[in-house]
Amino acid sequence: MKDYLIRGLAFNDEVRFFATKTTQLVEEIRRRHNGYPTAMAAVGRTATVTAMMGAMQKSGDTVDVRVRGNGILGNILATANEDGEVRAYATNMQTHIPSNEFGKLDVRGVVGTEGDVVVIKDLGLAEKYTTTSPIVSGEIAEDFTYYFAMSEQIPSAVSLGVLVDTDNSILAAGGFIVQVLPQASEETITKLENVLTNIKPVSTLINEGYTLEDIATILFGDNYRILKSIDIKFLCNCSKEKYSSALITLGREELEDMAKDELVETVCSFCNEKYEFLQSEIKELIEKL
Repeated sequence: MKDYLIRGLAFNDEVRFFATKTTQLVEEIRRRHNGYPTAMAAVGRTATVTAMMGAMQKSGDTVDVRVRGNGILGNILATANEDGEVRAYATNMQTHIPSNEFGKLDVRGVVGTEGDVVVIKDLGLAEKYTTTSPIVSGEIAEDFTYYFAMSEQIPSAVSLGVLVDTDNSILAAGGFIVQVLPQASEETITKLENVLTNIKPVSTLINEGYTLEDIATILFGDNYRILKSIDIKFLCNCSKEKYSSALITLGREELEDMAKDELVETVCSFCNEKYEFLQSEIKELIEKL
């Protein structure tokens, strides 16, 4: 089944929710970067929550997420838009450590427990809108639960999961965000808390074949309605033309130094695509200056 995302309202419109399956997205990121299991658990969770945050944006707007922990994974960067186009990577994708005390991939161990979550929204204005909140656990889901509560003043429950197979490929990945709206009653909040306490991990449900609609039914019974469904896919907007423009910003001295080599290779951090510039092409960039 392809990756997709649903957004909707539940409990008589007292709650809004987002749910997404991102198995193929996370596998594509792993394949491009040869990501190791623990790294992919962290990056996959971040890509998944970013996909849902992208779905919260208006048409043409984008959201950039940076998880800057003090662990060996380094920074995690992800970006998404309202159309379900997502990309993500971390500084050290070949990161893996032993499982934690629960026998799970130790995401906290590679992300770290100190640092911050930075969310940058490009709303088409002169300046981008940036908010920051501290890392509270390093498990990603808890960090974004805290982010929504503190930075956006929206009580939220965030569930994220990535299952990695023995050959390092991604078995299942996905997540959901449930947000309580101001008109929610105490009865609704209590009912929701009870369900969230007992629900299986979202990656387990996806691996067992549950659809997003099935997961919504577990969460809300039949008291929900889907407002929108979109496909989720990996997409990087890099190109040789963009790298040409970036090289020009380095200035004449740097480009003249590059022009001593017969071939200059640039690599996109997000998708790992390589763009080669011949010596003659570097000289053409110098002439443009």
